[in-house]
Amino acid sequence: MLKQTHWKKQLIAALTGGFLIFNAAIALAAPIELSLDESIEMALNSNPAIKMADAERKSAEWGISEAKGGKGPSFTYTHVDERYKKYSTTTGIPYRSNYFTNTGTLSMNLYTGGKVESAIRTAKLNLKVADLSVEESKQQIKLDATVAYFTILQAKNTVKADQETVDQMIAHLKNVQSQFDVGTVAKTDVLASQVALADNQQTLTKAQNVYNVAVATFNNVVGLPLQSEIKVKDELTHEKYNLSLEDSINYALEHRPEAIQADHNIKIAKEAVKTAKSGKLPTVTASASAFWGDTTFPGVDQDKDTWTVGLTSTWTPFDSGVTKAKIRQSDSAVVKAEQQAKQKKDSIQLAVREAYLNMIEAEKRIDTSQVTVEQAEENLKIAEVRYSAGVGTNTEVIDAQVALTKAKTNYIQAMYDFNTNKASLIKAMGVNVSDKL
Repeated sequence: MLKQTHWKKQLIAALTGGFLIFNAAIALAAPIELSLDESIEMALNSNPAIKMADAERKSAEWGISEAKGGKGPSFTYTHVDERYKKYSTTTGIPYRSNYFTNTGTLSMNLYTGGKVESAIRTAKLNLKVADLSVEESKQQIKLDATVAYFTILQAKNTVKADQETVDQMIAHLKNVQSQFDVGTVAKTDVLASQVALADNQQTLTKAQNVYNVAVATFNNVVGLPLQSEIKVKDELTHEKYNLSLEDSINYALEHRPEAIQADHNIKIAKEAVKTAKSGKLPTVTASASAFWGDTTFPGVDQDKDTWTVGLTSTWTPFDSGVTKAKIRQSDSAVVKAEQQAKQKKDSIQLAVREAYLNMIEAEKRIDTSQVTVEQAEENLKIAEVRYSAGVGTNTEVIDAQVALTKAKTNYIQAMYDFNTNKASLIKAMGVNVSDKL
């Protein structure tokens, strides 16, 4: 009896465990629901590009500490262990001995001709450039996540439109088949409807594959496993953009990270000129050193210690034109940085203009394609009624269905183009990832 009770307990435990695992599997397989904002946040938190940019920023931050170290004191300690062989000056007999030395030196730059100060300013500018690189990476990731999200929406709506077409063609085929059965239409109508249905089914299959690829691409952008199922919360909408093209360009020139970086790069190049010119000026260093040594470790015989304190000035009035060449090289780098800044700002203006015009063009297509969809739906209804009444042809119905599908596809494409070009415009303007226009 006890054995039977124990067996029953084991069975119940196994069934319970299996039930829990099954439920957990169902929970894990459930689609992940995400809004656009949630998708962007997820991408910002997981993308390696931002982490790499942040690492570069931290490196630049430490570069400031390194540069500031040139103004502070430094201490160097040197210990030497030696064993040597010498000959006695009186007897000529060789002997061997040990000798241990210790040297400590404290030094500090008092004047470097502005070289250290220029290095500090350059390091601070490099940090600002690194900060802007982090922001630039975030803006790019936001754009990538936005485009990937709208690509899912486009594919989802396309699948829906193609499925509606297939359903309508199935209903039409049934109507044609019933009329053929009673002898009111020819066999060619049945065959033509079957061919049209098969074509639409193939289109639907392709659309479903496009959707699956879009989801996998989205998962890659936001850092989810590629096989994750996604359920998007948002829909394709049309939120009007209110700034003018001129205002958008001016905003970009003031806020785009690359434009600000270009200005900082000019300042960095000018600091390099100051660094090169410091080679014409003297340097002054204060130092203090102590030396002690002995034949026994560690070498601390007070009778053999020495110390020095002093100032060292160094000036190179002639170096065969090396400093002059460095200055000329730095001057050329300034000119290059200025031209690069101009080129960068021109490309930014072009990017803003292109995205803006593409967005406006897509916006116009939204209005026209929406009207076309309504007209195509009405035309299909008329064609179906005419065919059922025996005054229309099967070709008219199929052509009307094709026109409706095309109109829906054009509308979906226009909505997708508007939203993605708007996102590209926001990226081109350098809008902060936490701001909205």
